[in-house]
Amino acid sequence: MSSSSRIAAAFARRQAAGRASALIPYVTAGFPSPATTVPVMHALVAAGADVLELGVPFSDPMADGPVIQRSSQHALEQGVGLRDVLAMVKAFRQADDSTPVVLMGYANPVERMGQAEFAAAAQAAGVDGCLVVDYPPEETGEFGALLERHGIDPIFLLAPTTTDERIRAVAQVARGYVYYVSLKGVTGAGHLDVDDVSRRLAHIRRFVSLPVGVGFGIRDAASAQALGAVADAVVIGSRLIQEIEAAADGVRPGQLPEICARAAGAWLRTIRVALDAPPPGGATHESRKSA
Repeated sequence: MSSSSRIAAAFARRQAAGRASALIPYVTAGFPSPATTVPVMHALVAAGADVLELGVPFSDPMADGPVIQRSSQHALEQGVGLRDVLAMVKAFRQADDSTPVVLMGYANPVERMGQAEFAAAAQAAGVDGCLVVDYPPEETGEFGALLERHGIDPIFLLAPTTTDERIRAVAQVARGYVYYVSLKGVTGAGHLDVDDVSRRLAHIRRFVSLPVGVGFGIRDAASAQALGAVADAVVIGSRLIQEIEAAADGVRPGQLPEICARAAGAWLRTIRVALDAPPPGGATHESRKSA
């Protein structure tokens, strides 16, 4: 399957399944070891992930909280860089040609490689989307066009503080889906207000026709189910990293891939089951999201 069609196909499959929200887990590439990443990716797909977000380790991840910062630093200490991340995607593709993979990271590694070289290498590896936190939509026209020429969807963040002007700008350049940050803060924060998220999503959909995923602050099956009733996708990272971190504690390096993959898959399965369960009150997923 061509990379440019994988994200759209993933959301289409969920829509055909009754509008249950797509599940997008995030893991940091190279954490807790480089050999662990690909087995964890496969385990997440087996547990019900629709799209995989793979974090590119970076020394100053300004949008991430302490959990993901710690995982990124650990990966960097093992020498994991952008080229290694692309090699992991390529290895994943040897057994999975249908699950979309989105790289999430920061501009510095892309700039060091060069935008054109990165886009070509990402396409060759089998990357489907790219979310660069510090590339604003107003300044990313050339890079976004470059990604699209290589069949890669440029994906952007929206936040509770995003103005209508910025939402319109994102709507013009985004492809695949947009990622709504449900909280004012960094990844892993708490205090979700589902009603407020629902209102914001309704407003965003006035401008954006793409699926809207929601992330930041989703900690368990209950919060995932609540947001899944109103969002097109639920993005979950910090808690998943914590589950992997706990499983890796005290484990010998050679055992990490199997043990971490098993723990990640088992935990994500609880989120998938919650998302697929009927929403409270008997409403369908579709009716809740269109309300």
